[in-house]
Amino acid sequence: MSSETAANDLATNDTATGAATAAVQPTGAVRRRGPFRVGERVQLTDERGRMNTVTLEVGGAFHTHRGFLNHDEIIGKVDGSVVSNNVGQQYQTLRPLLSDFVLSMPRGAAVVYPKDAGQIVTMADIFPGARVVEAGVGSGALSISLLRAVGDGGYLHSFERREEFADIARGNVETIFGGPHPAWKISLGDFQEEVVRAEAPGSVDRVVLDMLAPWECLDAVATVLAPGGVWINYVATVTQLSRTAEAIRADGRFTEPDAWESMVRGWHLEGLAVRPDHRMVAHTGFLLVTRRLADGVTGISVKRRPSKTEFSEEDLNAWTPGAVGERAVSDKKLRRAARDAIAGTNVQDDPAVTI
Repeated sequence: MSSETAANDLATNDTATGAATAAVQPTGAVRRRGPFRVGERVQLTDERGRMNTVTLEVGGAFHTHRGFLNHDEIIGKVDGSVVSNNVGQQYQTLRPLLSDFVLSMPRGAAVVYPKDAGQIVTMADIFPGARVVEAGVGSGALSISLLRAVGDGGYLHSFERREEFADIARGNVETIFGGPHPAWKISLGDFQEEVVRAEAPGSVDRVVLDMLAPWECLDAVATVLAPGGVWINYVATVTQLSRTAEAIRADGRFTEPDAWESMVRGWHLEGLAVRPDHRMVAHTGFLLVTRRLADGVTGISVKRRPSKTEFSEEDLNAWTPGAVGERAVSDKKLRRAARDAIAGTNVQDDPAVTI
């Protein structure tokens, strides 16, 4: 074979590989590349570092006390462009990162912060192709991270008790991925009742619970979780953490639970004035993780000093939604958040643009 023929064959193979790769792009990848489109959210940062997020509209404008910036000046520009408003004020334009999106997206419930979502994905070992179930969808922030981790070939079944929250989560997920995700299924109802109907025993790799009383789901988790599978819980208070851990220990079908929290402190960087920021994202929640043992196996108890493990009636009353600081969300706010979330799915893709 001549060198020219070999080069031609290699070029043909590269072209075919490139075409195949383009045809099977992961869900949502197209939305993260290319020029800005109508309906997309764009992050504007001015010369003083002030940040605003706008949704692009044909003929729309972003107004401040220092003039206005037409959306048409941004639509069609590439990510990272710098544009000027009518009086010359410059703005840096960028697509919001996932961490930016989840903190500004429409919500009906408090979101799982990016620092905790990253810990959940890593410490629960959420891998591509994993079969995962979660409960307590809220506004969909954690669902987005889980879907990115399992990929198109994975499976995420989310359970939510309130239809309004499910609608908000669905809108936010479809906004970030540009449409329904092939690996995602969302169901309404109580997790402990619905998951055993929907999932076969031992068929789930990972369970992620973000709810008030995860100990109530212990039997359901033990039923659907495969031996060696990971169960991770996100709880807000020490009392919730304690009761969940004690319930897992008493059950005997799981390994000794581990618990931790993470805190993020930014730093001020300006010349030689390098110091910690005065504000930080401190406590948001506790994470507790355990693993399913094989059927018929009794877990090894960690030797520790005797301590009080019984719960009084006063203790039990401390785990009501009001006692742990959950704020009631009005139906009007939920409907508005659902409308805003669904509106974010209306991005107009240009069929002429090839990514």
